[in-house]
Amino acid sequence: MEGKVPQPLVYVDTSEVREGALFELREAIEELVAFIEAHEPRILAYRVHLDDDGRRMTVVHVHPDPASLDHHLEVAGPAFRRFADLLTLRSIDVYGDPSDTALRQIHEKARLLGSGEVSVHRPHAGFARPQLDPT
Repeated sequence: MEGKVPQPLVYVDTSEVREGALFELREAIEELVAFIEAHEPRILAYRVHLDDDGRRMTVVHVHPDPASLDHHLEVAGPAFRRFADLLTLRSIDVYGDPSDTALRQIHEKARLLGSGEVSVHRPHAGFARPQLDPT
């Protein structure tokens, strides 16, 4: 792996919203997103999606490299406890090569928030372009 340029990672988790928790979940998510935006400048994208009936939530984030995901889990990890009574985590999918530290933290998150299955999808073929300067 020496000499290889770190590649981006995509993280996707899917949860079921607990009955009667949608209003509180929406507020908690908005606070979490603001916190992440303020404290994680390297994360490329962080999106939360709710289905039309508010029963399923999907979170997608894109990191430029494994170190960014490590940082996210360290910085935002303590906030995950707030969600334990609001949702049940069903799955976490990571596309890329996360660190062993990240995998350990992801499994801890899965245990904390539900019985979610964790799957890592290692890259086979493809490429990633560096982020372009918008100016």
